[in-house]
Amino acid sequence: MTIQWFPGHMAKARREVSEKLKFVDMVFELVDARLPLSSRNPMLDQIIQQKPRLILLNKVDLADEYQTKQWIAYFKQQGFYALAINSKENSSVKLIMATAKKVLAEKRQRDQERGIQPRAIRAMVIGIPNVGKSTLMNRLIGKKIAQTGNKPGVTKGQQWLRVANELELLDTPGILWPKFEDELIGKKLALTGAIKDQLLHLDDIALYGIDFFVRHYPTRLAKRYKLAEEMEQLPAAELLMEITKKLGFRDDYERASERILLDIRQERLGRFTLDRVDEFEDDNDGLD
Repeated sequence: MTIQWFPGHMAKARREVSEKLKFVDMVFELVDARLPLSSRNPMLDQIIQQKPRLILLNKVDLADEYQTKQWIAYFKQQGFYALAINSKENSSVKLIMATAKKVLAEKRQRDQERGIQPRAIRAMVIGIPNVGKSTLMNRLIGKKIAQTGNKPGVTKGQQWLRVANELELLDTPGILWPKFEDELIGKKLALTGAIKDQLLHLDDIALYGIDFFVRHYPTRLAKRYKLAEEMEQLPAAELLMEITKKLGFRDDYERASERILLDIRQERLGRFTLDRVDEFEDDNDGLD
């Protein structure tokens, strides 16, 4: 499976984010709670560098609860603040605001000692496509969308969106895709629907999904498709054939693949997390 990566677009996005970083106090880095590392762009570490950061694990309602707790602990060990959120819920706004204040507590204390009065936190939201950036920004802003006026040094055309009196979001940074050097990352993103199905071989993604659920959630797979207990001994390709028959699709593996992907994305096999902390730790991979 090959997924195209466009260097020109990446360079433009990188330049745009780098230019806007100097106008904000911190960055909200939005990732998918089902794949907290695979939905990150590793290039962000080079761009953001020492800028204060809050990692937001979005779509937590779709992720495995135990694994989410593991990831929050993992990011904490790495020295980052991290929150599990559902950008569709208002309660997430309060959590984000409270944690953002913690992230900037030391800086604000230093400013106060220098006689600088506290002001609204200025932030930008960064995330790859389909992690819920627009939904989160709309939730943060609500119906009260207002331009807060010109800021010194802010280039023409940039807009500040005010959230109550506590937060100002700089709209809109470039959206970054990850570089798909690892085929597995592409499959994970595809399974969650982050990549258009037209760009993929659906049976490849379905096979990956089957193999993943056999390894981590076998009971759910067996129950959904009425599979025998010994299914764990079968390779994913044979299981796809068996599921195709159970669905009544004869030899239409493409149709069966579409159904499996739909079932996974619509939670008919339950909540799941594709990135597992123990696997990344075993590989010595993760945040640089």
